[in-house]
Amino acid sequence: MSMRAYFAPASIGNVAAGFDLLGAALAPLDGTLLGDVLRASPAAADTFLVEGPFADALAGDARPNLALRALALFRARTGGPGPLRLVLEKRLPVKSGLGSSASSIVAALAAFQDLAGSPLAPGELLDLAGQAEGATSGAPHLDNVAPSLLGGLRLVVPGRDGGAAARDLPWPRDLLFAVVHPDLALSTAESRAVLPAAVPLAATVGFAGNLAGFVHALHAGDRALLARCLRDPLAEPHRAPLVPGFEAARAAAFAAGALGFSLSGSGPSVFAVVPDARARAVADAVQGAFTAAGIESQAWVCALDTRGARALAGEGRP
Repeated sequence: MSMRAYFAPASIGNVAAGFDLLGAALAPLDGTLLGDVLRASPAAADTFLVEGPFADALAGDARPNLALRALALFRARTGGPGPLRLVLEKRLPVKSGLGSSASSIVAALAAFQDLAGSPLAPGELLDLAGQAEGATSGAPHLDNVAPSLLGGLRLVVPGRDGGAAARDLPWPRDLLFAVVHPDLALSTAESRAVLPAAVPLAATVGFAGNLAGFVHALHAGDRALLARCLRDPLAEPHRAPLVPGFEAARAAAFAAGALGFSLSGSGPSVFAVVPDARARAVADAVQGAFTAAGIESQAWVCALDTRGARALAGEGRP
């Protein structure tokens, strides 16, 4: 059997309003596959290779690759699949805030689920993805793995018997994400270390109001309320100083027409929510701000990826 390719999209964690609870899957308008790809086929014995533009970033990591961590968890739960030849194409920069670890995990789980005959329900797959993600971030969280696996804009909610669950939220088709990755590396563990152990009551109330207002605005089609709720009073004040040029990038985004702006996940990547007619201008403005700070960057104008993890058409390389 020749190798089959499985893709999992990049994602924005938190989406400003929902620390550890909101995530959005990304689909660049230019058709770029923004996410990792795992190629897999049955074999006589397990083999694993990492290639792709960001493979070198993983070369010095002594820990088992997250795709292998996902394989161990999947086998422990299901007993399968059998021996595999695996090739991970690392297409996302590591420590980027774009759900890089989640993408590797989810692409792997999509492959194992398919090759094993789909033994797990979506919620069970999500639970395994969260466990594997916890190996790199220090604690299980679903804000990246849920949209990467299931697609869409996802709200993490309590599941039955304490299990994993994430609900799909409506998203206006004319609102895009201008995503910019400055050429910096910032791990989730590092960015979590700067967060306070206790949160003031005012910040907690502000967070709850933003998240509730954000969800209501999406269901009610209230664009003005949506813009007001695209704020992060919990993590961003502590994490933004770790990203040189962040404040200038924020100012540039709003000046160019953004409705909201924040760190993507733990950073250093940033995103703006913007009407489609202004998306490219906002992306260019944010890149310009980072350039002025002496930092190179990449930018993508993205719609919401509604498909999530999937087998790519054909076999082998995407």
